[in-house]
Amino acid sequence: MPINRFLTVAGLMTVLLISALAVIYSKYYSRLLFIQIQEQERALDQYEVEWGQLQLELTTLTEENRVELVARKSLKLIVPLREKIIYIKP
Repeated sequence: MPINRFLTVAGLMTVLLISALAVIYSKYYSRLLFIQIQEQERALDQYEVEWGQLQLELTTLTEENRVELVARKSLKLIVPLREKIIYIKP
C-alpha cells in the first residue's frame, strides 16, 4: 500500500504544482493586458486632445472673414457687381 499512497501524493503534488504555475501565468498575463490597456487609454487621450485642436483650427480657418481675406489677397478675387450675378431657380 505505501507505493500506491506515494503515487497518489506525487500525483496530487504534480496537480498542485501545475495549478500554482497556471495561477502565476494567469496573473502575469492579466498584468500585461492591464499595461496595454493603460497605454491605449493614454493614446486615446492624446488623440482626443489632437482632435480638439484640429477642430479649433478648422473653425478658425473656415471663418467667412478669413476665407474672403485669403481669396482677395492670395487669389486676387473680387466680389462681382450685383448686375453681373446670375440667379438660377431650382
